[in-house]
Amino acid sequence: MAAKKQNYSAENITVLKGLEAVRKRPGMYIGPTDDTGLHHLIWEIVDNGIDEYLGGHANQIDVILNKDGSITIKDNGRGIPADIHPVEKVSGIELAATVLHAGGKFDNESYKVSSGLHGVGLSVTNALSEWAKIEVFQKGKYYIQEYKAGTPLYPVKTVGPSEGEQGTWMTFKPDATIFANTEFKFKIILQKMRQHAYLNGGLTFNLEDHRDENPVFHSFHFEGGIRSYLKHMNSGLKVIQQNIFYVAKEVDNVNVEVSLQYADDMQSRELFFGNNILNREGGTHQTGFRMALTKTLNDYLPNILTEKEKDLKLSGDDVREGLTAVISVKVHDPIFENQTKTKLNNPEVTQVVRKIVEEGLKAFLEEHPQDTKNILQRAVIANRARAAAKAAREAVVRKGAFEGGGLPGKLADCNAKDPAASELYLVEGDSAGGSAKGGRDRETQAIFPLRGKPINPEKYRIDRVLANEEMSDLVKALGSGIGETMDLAKLRYHKVIIMADADVDGAHIRTLLLTMFFRHLRPIVDNGYLYIAQPPLFKVAFGVNEVIWVQDDAELQQLLKTKKSKANPKISRFKGLGEMNAQELWETTMDPNIRVLKKVMVSDAEEASRMFEVLMGEDVQPRKRYIQAHSKEAELDL
Repeated sequence: MAAKKQNYSAENITVLKGLEAVRKRPGMYIGPTDDTGLHHLIWEIVDNGIDEYLGGHANQIDVILNKDGSITIKDNGRGIPADIHPVEKVSGIELAATVLHAGGKFDNESYKVSSGLHGVGLSVTNALSEWAKIEVFQKGKYYIQEYKAGTPLYPVKTVGPSEGEQGTWMTFKPDATIFANTEFKFKIILQKMRQHAYLNGGLTFNLEDHRDENPVFHSFHFEGGIRSYLKHMNSGLKVIQQNIFYVAKEVDNVNVEVSLQYADDMQSRELFFGNNILNREGGTHQTGFRMALTKTLNDYLPNILTEKEKDLKLSGDDVREGLTAVISVKVHDPIFENQTKTKLNNPEVTQVVRKIVEEGLKAFLEEHPQDTKNILQRAVIANRARAAAKAAREAVVRKGAFEGGGLPGKLADCNAKDPAASELYLVEGDSAGGSAKGGRDRETQAIFPLRGKPINPEKYRIDRVLANEEMSDLVKALGSGIGETMDLAKLRYHKVIIMADADVDGAHIRTLLLTMFFRHLRPIVDNGYLYIAQPPLFKVAFGVNEVIWVQDDAELQQLLKTKKSKANPKISRFKGLGEMNAQELWETTMDPNIRVLKKVMVSDAEEASRMFEVLMGEDVQPRKRYIQAHSKEAELDL
């Protein structure tokens, strides 16, 4: 049937005025409207305060979580100009709050360095708020303007004298019609404030939470800057480099600050910042730093090599193993990939960072010969281990390709060939595996039973990990490969579900598997393919015909309270999945219409990596301190 013709004229073109475009398409300005986008509203306003500090006009930023769900952000900088704009004929406050791309960041004289380069931060935060209020204390006067969904409720008005206050205060409440959740997460804000304090040595950050009966207050101030940050990141690790490398220099209007230290660890921890913004995807400063590090260490390598090894060359992966580094650059006109600023794209930064790091690192290596020897020996060991790991990966691929049709014999595969429709259950033990195989949907659900506890991937290199039969078979079952040769397009299942018992052993196996995925199969996690099954702990029978499954003790107590009129319920506690028969396991844990799955997500990679190091690493003392600090939160398995 032919499509009906429609007239297409100028009247079909929708014009979104003011901040309507932001409310219509918020993802263009803040990314997803989940917790990430919600907290991005805070960062935009905090960034403005940091810009005032970088310009030498502020030394304190306060973030206050209010009882009504709103948040107040204060800085003691110059304050948004309150005078009337000569062209727009409205106050500078209203202009900054209601017009996109209006701000002092476009004026080369107002800010030498800025993170809020697009001039949209304040206005976007305002647009995506149910209501907002801006208070400005400037030149002895106190100004105020309030907004609803980004629209001013009245012109900027003068309240009175500033009473000694100075700066800009913004209070806003996120719009529940835009965000899936409007509750700010204290831990997310706390970590960000600490990070900003490290990056801006000398700037004080205060965080207050008044949402509960007992208010919480934290204050951060680090004169040591990124060197203090480095020590924080390496706390709990055994360092092999006693003297921290640090360089701070400005070349061609690019300010570069770098600090690094090596630890006896297989992971690398690199953080790249452009104008105080964490660039998770790196960028030109990452390129310059890595080029300088690899070249400089290779230049010094012949000093420790034997004649037999003289042709050895270190790769970038070799020199980054065990590395902890913080790289912060500040440029006058930053070019970020998008408004969320995940990648720095200024081309001039590459060579500036490379030059500064090469010169500084060369001097450091000459001044600290023992540190130099430790670093290079570490890199050579990494080089040898990487060759062994490559051989181990190739062995897994060979076995997968030529032995037994490519799949481990204990895998009970599903019939579906479309990864999007296929699920893989990682099940603890043959007993639970038998129930899972009997209860599953054979069309879409595959079962992989684990026998015994897998090797700890945090303690051993990938060649040792893949020598473990359980881990090697798991990689073959997934089909995507591992490490440098991993190809996510070959992943055979788009739901990989860890289904372990609800006891201590089950929790340990679950943690070992999470470590494996986080360290060596990370793209599966990042793309949202990893889940944890939530089997019920209790089966409650009220007579023969009424059986209810409950997830935990709290849900059990609520159920018993609701059903208190019914006497003598029979309560069964399932510590092991093997205690359930096939039908029970299907009805409670595997039926897509009923089951509860938790998607594994990494909201803070830095903190997640640190926790894996503490809880699963070689060093006992950090783990002991963590257990002592959190012992009151533990649940005993008796």
